[in-house]
Amino acid sequence: MKPLAGVRIADFTVHNAGPFCTHLLSQLGAEVIKVESAMRPDAFRKPHPVYGRMGPATFDQVASAKLSIRINLKKPEGVALSKRLVAVSDVAAESFRPGVMGRLGLGYEELKAAKADIVMLSVSSSGQVGPDAHFAGYAPLFGAWGGLGELTGYEDGPPVEMRHVMDHTVGMNAAVALLAALQHRKRTGAGCHVDVSARDVASSLLGEALLLAAAGAEPKRAGNSHPRMAPHGVYPAAGEDRWIAVAVDGENERVRLGEVIGGEPTEDALITWAATREANAAAEELQAAGIAAHASWTTPEIAADPHLQARGAIQPVSEPDGKTRAAVGVPMRLSKGAEIGIHRGTPRLGEDEDHVFGELLGLSRAERDTLEAAEVIY
Repeated sequence: MKPLAGVRIADFTVHNAGPFCTHLLSQLGAEVIKVESAMRPDAFRKPHPVYGRMGPATFDQVASAKLSIRINLKKPEGVALSKRLVAVSDVAAESFRPGVMGRLGLGYEELKAAKADIVMLSVSSSGQVGPDAHFAGYAPLFGAWGGLGELTGYEDGPPVEMRHVMDHTVGMNAAVALLAALQHRKRTGAGCHVDVSARDVASSLLGEALLLAAAGAEPKRAGNSHPRMAPHGVYPAAGEDRWIAVAVDGENERVRLGEVIGGEPTEDALITWAATREANAAAEELQAAGIAAHASWTTPEIAADPHLQARGAIQPVSEPDGKTRAAVGVPMRLSKGAEIGIHRGTPRLGEDEDHVFGELLGLSRAERDTLEAAEVIY
């Protein structure tokens, strides 16, 4: 049995950060019911040229194992139906701009009236309260406004944009917060409202740079350099767009580096040596000398890696049309036979309404037909 079996999440999240949170919990066994409508499907169900993806790969990544139902939240009956769903759920998750759920009649106080111990998750750009709470945003904004962009790049170059790493990091923080809220409810019987700000998550990752700035210093972009290790960076190897990462720690390792490359253990000498060698072979030479090094692998190399395959990092899943595709597996393992991972593919819009509306909510076929005719289930 999966660790979160028995936990049900009414999932109103959209795009990537919120859906990635609920996706992680679905891999751990939570029953996640994604709420959309034909009028407003999740934007990532469609080709998304903003992120350079002309197919629905992003949605596949964050929706596998979820259930799908249609509810038109613009209709009062749709709001009422959503409250019925929340009443049989443990968590209600959303990632709209602050205030949207309240204006729909689905704010935390309204959901508490539907279920007193509900745990509500709100993921937003800058949080539910504060002078900047009204701002919307996407992943590049989170990294820029939170300070990660300013610290990423070379000292003599511009800040480097942070993209999907922010969405996923926000989602992981939200998942941890939700687990803590569920544990709090188990211990006290009380639900709560979990408020996750993507901008706060970005700033929390600044670490010592934020402490330096608070003390009056001005941290600088450092590229691939390290305050203690040298040489330290990513160096071009033989072949087109082939690279090797190397981190040399301490004088003993610098001596061994010099022995491997046949010269002084400097950045320039390492660059000259690496440029003539195949990346994987060069990494093996350095590793054999006790130096941390690895080729910068391409995604096809990662997908073909026997180690990751043995650990189920890529798993086959069945789609509704009977075809099988690859899916990204959960990056953890639990002992004592606890099961985690993906058990189904991406749901079609409204695929699971017989189970949710019929079995969970007890709606008759006639009631559902009436709601569909009124474009409440739509």
